[in-house]
This record gives sequence, structure tokens and C-alpha cells, in this order.
Amino acid sequence: MKRRTRWTLGAMLAALLLAAVVLVPPELRGLSFVLRAAGLHGGVTDSLARHGTGAFTVTDLRVPTRHGPVRGRLYQPDQRKGRLIVLTSGVHAAGIDEPRLVKLAEDLAMGGQPVLTPEPPDLLRYEITPRLPDVIEDTALWALGPGALAPEGKLDLFGISFSGGLSVVAAGRPALRDRVAAVLSFGGHGELSRVLSFLCTGVQADGVHRRPHDYGVVVILLNVADRLVPPEQVEALRKGVLKFMHASHLTLVDSKQAEAAFAEARAMEATLPEPSATLLHQVNTRDVSALGPRLLPFVKGFAGDPSLSPERSPAPKAPVYLLHGTDDSVIPAIESTLLARALEPHTHVHLRPTPLITHAEMDRQSSAMEALKLVRFWSALLGE
Repeated sequence: MKRRTRWTLGAMLAALLLAAVVLVPPELRGLSFVLRAAGLHGGVTDSLARHGTGAFTVTDLRVPTRHGPVRGRLYQPDQRKGRLIVLTSGVHAAGIDEPRLVKLAEDLAMGGQPVLTPEPPDLLRYEITPRLPDVIEDTALWALGPGALAPEGKLDLFGISFSGGLSVVAAGRPALRDRVAAVLSFGGHGELSRVLSFLCTGVQADGVHRRPHDYGVVVILLNVADRLVPPEQVEALRKGVLKFMHASHLTLVDSKQAEAAFAEARAMEATLPEPSATLLHQVNTRDVSALGPRLLPFVKGFAGDPSLSPERSPAPKAPVYLLHGTDDSVIPAIESTLLARALEPHTHVHLRPTPLITHAEMDRQSSAMEALKLVRFWSALLGE
């Protein structure tokens, strides 16, 4: 189904280019990137996706930060056509090896943008902590230091999911404020406790009811497990929840392995005492309506640090680009709308809600006009 959807999107975008009168030459770069990001190949679409692209090299490295060195990966184009992008993934155990992150970095590097992907250890553990914006900031400052990573003296910060909002936080810090050229929050948040409250209740900040994605609710559980069960149960509960998360990720690549991992997670319920057994059962059955009320009392404490929310942190000086799927059930699109309102008195904001995206992934079918808007958004960002 997804393959047919993407081919339909490709046909729309190809038609837009063939209609040339609507696109000006600088927008061809954005069109080429969007076609690559959509995973389209073959015929005229393939040639358009390769427009202005070239080879790149990939190097693993270590990035020093105040919280210790972190793993990183540099995608360096043979023919550089833009500033360095520091691209931070969402909450995911695969870190910089997560296939969708790797593909996005490769798509950007093919277009001439060098990309550095840091791997904050907290993200690997599904933890959202004040250390995350520190690591993003320190990675950027390291890249801006002696060497050839950011010879222009400025760079871009791109963040996916919860790292989107945290990249906005990092860009507003004094050490970076004049050294960031543009910021992208891709499916990110404005105020963390507001998002967590939605995940627990299914009620967005604008009062709209939407069934929250169980992934987000489970992330909350991992972060507050020590407040829900006795100390001696915490490690075993987290182990069971992580098994469920691993199984969920496997559904993208191997359904048989995924089902085996889900079975292991279900079997772990019988090994746990209460209340851990019930909590893991609610995870395994994706019972968001039962889990949410149990987690809600801990949301404000978990999200209390201002550095976890761009709306509660100093605003960046650089223009901020906010891209969000209108049907996002992990971080609702209203988050980007509210963040735009908060930032507009301080900097230039480009807000693009779109039905072409779910949660930080372009995998939906929509009209040619929506596709054109997305192309122009990326054209503006890449040409900033």
C-alpha cells in the first residue's frame, strides 16, 4: 500500500516539474530532495530525483560533549553546495543507524549538504532529559571549532520528533545564537508537558480528541517507571517494555522476527510481580486508555525542566522551519502551530502542516498543491 502511495506522490511531483511554469530554478533543488525522500525510483521521476546530486563519503567519529564523548557520523559530499547540518534523530534504540535517519542524511548529502548525525546516549534508552539539548549544542560548537566541518562559521540544526523541539532550544542558547543559520523541527514539540498530557488523555491543546499513538505512551512509562513500581521491579519492567519497543521496530523490517519478539514480551508478563505485570500487559495490549491515567500524574515532574521545551527557553535568532504531519498521533500538529506563535515575535518562522506526513515520515498521498507546498518549504530551507 505504501509503495502505491509513494508512486502516486511521485507522479504528482513529476507533473509539477513538467508544468515548469509553477517552479522557478531554485525550487528544483527542493523538488529533487522531496522525490528522494519519498523513496521514488524509475523513469522521469528517477532523473528528477538525481538532479544536482553527487557522491558522498561516510565517516564514523566521536564527538566530545560536556556529558562525555558521543558517537557520530559525518556524511561529506564530494561537491559541497551548502552548510553543515547537525541532524539529530528522534527517540530510538538504533540511534544513528536507524534506517530512516540514515536515508534522510544520505538524501541531504547527495544534494551537496554535509550532514553530522550525533547519537546522544539518552535517546538510545528512550529517555528525554536536559542532557539532550546540551549534546546538540556541544556537537554544533565542536563542528564550528577548528577544522573544515563548518568553514562558513555557521551551520543548520535539524531535529526529528522530540529532537526537533530540543534543536530549537539548542539554537537559542547564547553560545550558538549567532552561529546557527536555520533550524528545522520535523514533527517536534513546543511544550513537553503539553505533549505528554495529550499522550495520556487523547486531548490536544486545542481541545481536539485524537487517539494517541501507543509508542509515545510507552516512552513516558520508560521514563517514569521508577515512580510507578517498587525499586526492585524497575529494571525487569523496563526490560520487558524495551522488548516490546524492539518488536515494534522490527515490524518495519521483518514481520516474523517482530512477532517472535512480541511473543517474548508477552511471556515476560508471567515472570513479573504486581504492579509491573499489569503495566507490561497494558503495554503488550497497547491499552493506552488504561496506561494514560496511571502516567498522567507524573507528566509535569518528568517535563519540568525548561530546557526540554522551546516555548520555555530563549528563542533562536535564526529562522525556524516547522514541518508537521496534520494527523500526527505522537506529537500533534497543534504543537508546531503554538510554537510558531511563541517564536514569531523573536524570529522568522516558516510553518508547514501537511497531510503528506504522518509522524516525521513522508508516506501519505495528497493533492498536487500540497506536494507543491512541501517542495517550496524544502526549497526555502535548503536555500536559506
